[in-house]
Amino acid sequence: MTFKKVITMKNFALVICTALLMVSCNKNLDKLPVIGELDTNFYQNEQDALSALTAAYDPLQYNYTTIVYHFRWFFGDFPSDDAIKGGSGQTDQPQLEEIATYFATPSNIHLNADWTAKYIGIYRANIVLEKVPEIPQSEINEDIRQRILAEAKFLRAYYYFDLVTMYGGVPLITKVLSPSEYNQPRASANAIWTLIEQDLTEAAEVLPEKSEYSASDIGRATKGAALGLLTKAYIYQSDWVSAQKTAEDLINSGEYSLGADFDEIFVKDGENGPGSIFEIQRSPLGGGYWGSVNGSNEGNLTNIYQIARGQFGGFGFNIPQQSLVDEFETGDPRLSSTVFRVGDTMGDRGVFTKAATGFDHDYYAKKYFVSRSEHEEINIGDPLMNGESNDRILRYADLLLMHAEAAYHNGQEGVARTSLNAVRERARRNANPGILPDVNASGQQLLDAIYHERRVELALEGLRFFDVVRQGRGPEVFGPLGFIAGKHEVFPIPQQQISLSNGTLTQNPNY
Repeated sequence: MTFKKVITMKNFALVICTALLMVSCNKNLDKLPVIGELDTNFYQNEQDALSALTAAYDPLQYNYTTIVYHFRWFFGDFPSDDAIKGGSGQTDQPQLEEIATYFATPSNIHLNADWTAKYIGIYRANIVLEKVPEIPQSEINEDIRQRILAEAKFLRAYYYFDLVTMYGGVPLITKVLSPSEYNQPRASANAIWTLIEQDLTEAAEVLPEKSEYSASDIGRATKGAALGLLTKAYIYQSDWVSAQKTAEDLINSGEYSLGADFDEIFVKDGENGPGSIFEIQRSPLGGGYWGSVNGSNEGNLTNIYQIARGQFGGFGFNIPQQSLVDEFETGDPRLSSTVFRVGDTMGDRGVFTKAATGFDHDYYAKKYFVSRSEHEEINIGDPLMNGESNDRILRYADLLLMHAEAAYHNGQEGVARTSLNAVRERARRNANPGILPDVNASGQQLLDAIYHERRVELALEGLRFFDVVRQGRGPEVFGPLGFIAGKHEVFPIPQQQISLSNGTLTQNPNY
């Protein structure tokens, strides 16, 4: 299946630029760039609509924007008690060190890069939502049109979800802006959440179930993905009733299961498995250079960035800490699937010793580890910079634990324990039946058990900081790391965006 890609952006406060690309779907939503049509003769038929939609998916894959890299785990793991930045030391990427130690400033280049990527995605989703309804009925199948619009709504909601959880209120853009409208003020966080809920609710009414897509469409937004992200949106707003109902709609669909073994989730054969609600598809075959926004960027830089340094050939970022390791219960088999410990064999890269890495770290992240032999041949770009591990964005275990948390707050502790213990049961499968016993607690102990399970099940997946903050536990958990209440619940608005807006954008408090 081939999709022609249209990428249109302009350089202003929300970073909209102009470029048109063509896309060839190799690994589902991958692409190869060539010159495409101009806006004046595009959006004429179904193929044009599909191409514009593929362009809206494209920023999901960006690792590298505005000449610097960014990953969700920079912001979800570094400032948490799960990991430190790592690299070659504190002076390696000092602005990442600032994020990790609560000294990030508005001039932080990684924040600006992440902001930029999200608004590129929002702009492209808005193009789809504005242009595709205008295509004549004779030129597009109506069911395809409605699915394309639903996918665009999911994508816009996804980009806004990342923004609102990072910064709070941000500019709310739901159309293609004219030049006189470029300097947009911040909307309230509540207004952003309202749009997210609306987009995801409308998307879920139209999108196919996961099982209804063909193999060539793997990676597209599904009804389950929309319901899963909607559940998460409700959770972040403490709308426990809506969160429980939406989670149960997804659970009762029968489309997802936990799968047999935790250690199979993050290997190549585990991609898009039974517990995958939404993944960003990755492949190194398009080449690309450091995940560049200017080229073919479907490779995953997380692979090389999290592998140990020294003989192992990585950059050694996102170093797990002892507090995370200690959180795992005795015998929990998930620990060995989450971190490497001294003496472990790191695939075909060798045995982990501190001498072999050149650093005094006791642990390294494992979920996105790949052996050298797993890298497929790349004949353009930089082969070392393109891994192929899919980004696991939303897993069924995450959904079950959100369901447990919502049910607890709704006074349904038995329901909460059922979902919680389902995750624990999968974790201990094929292991000693005496480990990870079912949780029978109630009250605060039950809530603490749910929090614990989220930490160990979802460790190093870029969720910890955001989970703790939304739970209102930032000062308690992260205070010793430098977290200040009333400031660090959000990150600073990038100064470059404030400047480009001629001061229309305002800064978050205390930055």
